[in-house]
Amino acid sequence: MIRALCEFDRTPFDERTARGALTQLIGDESLGGAWLIESDGRTAGYLVLTYGFSLEFGGHDAFIDEIFLREEFRGRGLGRRALEFAETVCRGRGVRALLLEVERDNAAAQEVYRRSGFERRGFHLMVKRL
Repeated sequence: MIRALCEFDRTPFDERTARGALTQLIGDESLGGAWLIESDGRTAGYLVLTYGFSLEFGGHDAFIDEIFLREEFRGRGLGRRALEFAETVCRGRGVRALLLEVERDNAAAQEVYRRSGFERRGFHLMVKRL
C-alpha cells in the first residue's frame, strides 16, 4: 500500500527504505505508530502517525505522515474515522497539535481534512532530504 500511495502522490518509492523505516517505527512506539484501516473485514488502507515536539504548540505534536485508502474504499467516511482515531491516540499521549500535509491538487482530501477541523496555514513546507 505504501507503493500505491507513492504512485498516487507521484513521489519516489524505494521498498528497502520503506521497509526499514516501517520496521523501525513499529519497533519503537515513542516514534509513532502504524495502523491498518479495515472495512467489512477487508484492509482498506493505513494510517501512520509520527511524534515530535514543538515550542510553537507548547509540547508534543504529531504528524499524520501517511494516510491512504484504496480507491474502492474512498468516499465512505473511512478517512474521517481514521482522522478521529488519530486524534484519540494523540489526546491519550498528551499531544498538543496534529499536523498533516496534502497535495495542492487533491481537493477531495483537503475537504475531508477541513471538515475534520484542520486549517490551512500561511506557511510552505520545504524539505531537504539528507
